[in-house]
Amino acid sequence: MSVEAADLWERARKALTVARSVLPLDADASASRAYYAAFYAVSAYFAVEGRTFTKHAAVEAAVHRDLVQSGLWEAHLGREYSRLVRLRRMGDYGVGQHVPPDQAELAVRSAASVLKAVSDARSEILTGLEDIMPPECGG
Repeated sequence: MSVEAADLWERARKALTVARSVLPLDADASASRAYYAAFYAVSAYFAVEGRTFTKHAAVEAAVHRDLVQSGLWEAHLGREYSRLVRLRRMGDYGVGQHVPPDQAELAVRSAASVLKAVSDARSEILTGLEDIMPPECGG
């Protein structure tokens, strides 16, 4: 595995852990970290193939085009990824808007689902989810 893919995967794992840990304290920060967990995981998935992106929108487009539309992922994962994008924008940039706690909790679960899907697809190289996955995600 490339150094880049390994680094991105480790960032994904750490971001999910942080998203879960700050959930009771700051829903905005939790949703943002949940998004980054998914973003890093998907970026690691593509880095394994030697594909990199310079824009967040390009990663989201690749999720829908290369994973959902190709049939590698179920449509709900694409919707969850896009919801994470929207919640991150609200949490990081929403003047007068904040991520509701229940939506931040959903964001953490969605990010965990994305990490599991990436790990399942790249199980030979992207490992180490067992210690950070909540029970409802099969970990």
